[in-house]
Amino acid sequence: MAFFIGRDREARRAYGFDEVALVPGTVTVNPEDADVSTRLGPIKLQIPILASAMDGVVDVDFAVAMGQMGGLAVLNLDGIQTRYEKTKPLFKKIADATPEVATKLVQEIYSKEPVKDKLVAQRVKEIKSKGVLCAVSSIPQNAERVGKIAADAGADLFVVQGTVTTARFKSSKGPVVDMSKLCDKLKIPVIIGNVVTYAAALELMETGVAALLVGVGPGAACTSRGVLGLGVPQVTATVDCAAARDFYFKKTGRYVSIITDGGMSTGGDVCKAFASGADAVMVGSVFARAEEAPGLGFHWGMATPHHNLPRGTRVKVGTVGTLKQILHGPASLDDGTQNIVGAIRTCMGAVGATNIKEFQLTEIIIAPEIKHEGKLFQQAQRVGMGKK
Repeated sequence: MAFFIGRDREARRAYGFDEVALVPGTVTVNPEDADVSTRLGPIKLQIPILASAMDGVVDVDFAVAMGQMGGLAVLNLDGIQTRYEKTKPLFKKIADATPEVATKLVQEIYSKEPVKDKLVAQRVKEIKSKGVLCAVSSIPQNAERVGKIAADAGADLFVVQGTVTTARFKSSKGPVVDMSKLCDKLKIPVIIGNVVTYAAALELMETGVAALLVGVGPGAACTSRGVLGLGVPQVTATVDCAAARDFYFKKTGRYVSIITDGGMSTGGDVCKAFASGADAVMVGSVFARAEEAPGLGFHWGMATPHHNLPRGTRVKVGTVGTLKQILHGPASLDDGTQNIVGAIRTCMGAVGATNIKEFQLTEIIIAPEIKHEGKLFQQAQRVGMGKK
């Protein structure tokens, strides 16, 4: 529904995770019977969760651990892992620095050494040697070169990821990446992102892509909405792109998966993404605080009331647990950042869904007060939602 925001100017209302809630079903299902597996093209994942291609989230060891637990971690081929042979000392140095110094430090680390083809192939082989799927990522400008190297080294999935990606791109500065040719040449499934609209998603599906990343600006590390003013809240973006997927499937018989990327910090957010139409989710901020993350399991964030510091003060935020706790529990925290797979299963049971496709049909209601309704005592006790 569109609203007039001024004379002759309409704007469509869009919704984020905090503004909606899921309605319990008329039939409930035993959570243990819920099938949480999903597919990205020909690739089957036991759990529908990907770890973001961020330097502070995914290295070789994290990718292997994620794969062994049924998910998929995407390694950034433009980052520190492919510029330096030994990366742990660099991450330690970054983690120990203040936010202001850390930003400058990362810029220096990136500018000092280029991406090395030898390391691209080496990282892929290191992951594959452990018997798990290997997914890697690159920006569009580097996609053709590093994509071929990664595919030749045995990568299973290649992600082309930009702030905003479209099938058509105009430039007076020379040749641009032809997404259709890239998908055809690599011979392995390609995921492209990021996108937030029905029309752009539909055009990208025509390139032969296996899946699309949905999300502009929602991630903890993304500044698009603040710096550029770009973005669509994730519930609406996912619903629109899922509608494009369903139309394209009816038209061609080929299914292109939708991956909601960013803006999710709890199991509840993840469940709402699936109910909005996602086939999988990509998460970064929670995994950045895993004990196994190369960023050493903590990052800088904003002070909360329990820190007893002035509002807006930046503080180091500790780990939320091991990767196993975050994915499969048992949870030692009550804020939804642990046992995410368990949350998915439990929610599927409550809405009566036995698989992800049925989960996508869940009734959604607009509920902007869902985070506050009846939460007074939680705030007083500082448990659950009351901690914030």
